[in-house]
Amino acid sequence: MFKNINAKLLVIAIAVVTCTAIFLQNCKDGSKKSAVPAAVLRPARPHWVIPDTNELGNTEDAKLIKYGRSLIVNTSYFLGPKGIIAHKSNGLSCQSCHLNAGTKIWGNNFSLVVTSYPKFKERSGTIETIVKKVEDCFERSLNGKKIDSNGREMKAFVAYLKWIGKNVKKGTKPEGSGIEELPFLNRAADTLKGRIVYESKCKTCHGKNGEGTLNTTAMAYIYPPLWGVHSYNIGASIYRLSKFAGYVKNNMPFGVNYKNKQLTDEEAWDVAAFVNTQNHSFKNISTDWPNLFTKPYDNPFGPYADHLFTKEQRKYGPYAPIKKYYASLTTKK
Repeated sequence: MFKNINAKLLVIAIAVVTCTAIFLQNCKDGSKKSAVPAAVLRPARPHWVIPDTNELGNTEDAKLIKYGRSLIVNTSYFLGPKGIIAHKSNGLSCQSCHLNAGTKIWGNNFSLVVTSYPKFKERSGTIETIVKKVEDCFERSLNGKKIDSNGREMKAFVAYLKWIGKNVKKGTKPEGSGIEELPFLNRAADTLKGRIVYESKCKTCHGKNGEGTLNTTAMAYIYPPLWGVHSYNIGASIYRLSKFAGYVKNNMPFGVNYKNKQLTDEEAWDVAAFVNTQNHSFKNISTDWPNLFTKPYDNPFGPYADHLFTKEQRKYGPYAPIKKYYASLTTKK
């Protein structure tokens, strides 16, 4: 029996020495890769603990938060063309772009709003507040007008946005925040291929001409318009192909989420190109990105800080060369 134990101990000792030697050899030269997989070394990104509306009581603060959520979901009912309070939006609701009242993973959610604002925004070249964010959404994504910055509705929007992101620690970015950044194509996005995707995957809900589907009261959309005066205008973030492609990849067709995607990356880019090539309302964005070197790689409107890339490439790609060029300028500094 003792002989068997000693033999086993000898085997274990040899294994330990061998593994130690391999580990030390891998660590000896910093240029060599660690024996530990990168996935183990990389800290996991935190999960977003979405607050439960059931925890809200009947305090005045709670009522304001609940009203804010209702405004997000039913913006058009309150503030649309037939709104019962005012006529400030074009018929879309905030939830048209910020799914599940801004709580859906990779659904353009509000997880980071409370921890990131106020913040400096390159688009305006100023420090912006949550109020400014809401105003921008009305003027750009809802193709409408600002609401009263001191009114009850604005206070409700702000209260909800602060509450919904209260479990996110400052300086962290939970997995699934905002919109996913898709890998670039090695070609330009193709509007003809995008039309095919739209016809097969999107037309049923959003209509042959992107007109959307109204509810029975005609006061709000079940499925929002994707172009035309009742859709977002050219100043909206979703008008950038990278934003649109990342959004539809994880959320479209209706019912899809990041766990059961239907579109390939190529289909997402191509359908984004098709939709954003259709007619969208004009907005004066001449003062956007006062520092041209910070203008996004896929912004289709000049002027630009370089003369190396065409407007066509800025709109449809391929984007990798543009992003690489501007990254090189940052490195040189």
